Amino acid sequence: MRKVQELATSYRGRILEAKNLPALPDAVNEITRLMATSSCSTNQMAEIIERDQALALKVLKMVNSPIYGFPGRITSVKNALVLLGINVIRGLIISSAVFDAFNKYMIGLWTHSVACSLAAVEVARAADLPRPEEYSIVGLLHDMGKVVFAMQIPAARAEVDALVSKDDIMFRDGEKIVLGFTHDKINAWMCEHWNLPLMLKEALVYHHDPMNAQFHPEAAAVVHVSDFMARLFECGFGGDDNVPPLDARALRLLKINHQKIEYIMGELVDIYSDKTNLSII
Repeated sequence: MRKVQELATSYRGRILEAKNLPALPDAVNEITRLMATSSCSTNQMAEIIERDQALALKVLKMVNSPIYGFPGRITSVKNALVLLGINVIRGLIISSAVFDAFNKYMIGLWTHSVACSLAAVEVARAADLPRPEEYSIVGLLHDMGKVVFAMQIPAARAEVDALVSKDDIMFRDGEKIVLGFTHDKINAWMCEHWNLPLMLKEALVYHHDPMNAQFHPEAAAVVHVSDFMARLFECGFGGDDNVPPLDARALRLLKINHQKIEYIMGELVDIYSDKTNLSII
């Protein structure tokens, strides 16, 4: 047991080595500081984002994706801020920072993450949660721990892949065997490293165990159900070919009954059938 704990501690240090971690754009920190002041305005926040033209263009492309339902209609960062709010835009900036890493280190994971994001909005709407668009971000980022794992410890990641393939187990179970912890824990470390909001942190950390979230179990439950849906429809690749178990307590928490599940799945059939919806950048 002690050796397992020592190995886990060693892996944690290697995962958090800053030299290889995706760097968040300066805009995230500037916006966070601005939000803490009483003089924060939409114009000021838009100006911060627009200083980085490449970032602004990427954010606008994501905002105009089918996730939010106004394809091609949002033409400025300011309009995006007004329509979706700063939390969504800040999340999109973070997503853009790790996008390239998703594609480079795990083929198919970005497609799975987009599918989960699309599902998260539909699940949040079915659950009558306020501002359902905000849940798109946790769908996009719920598996970022897998990317960081692959970036920082590629040899251990290859060992997990081999184990998953050989024994036909869940990727998460392979992580437990090799690392002593899972990508959920890496999500927690990254949220602390980046000082991300509590709602986002709890959704990312507890998306496999939503009922353990202390402050935002509904956010974790939305991602839990959405991840299940994306896996069920075989969108992208989450590291294994299995569908994770669905916690019925998450459905009860969200007040999603059998009829609502059928409705969500019907919506997703239409959304996923258009493959362009699964490639938002």
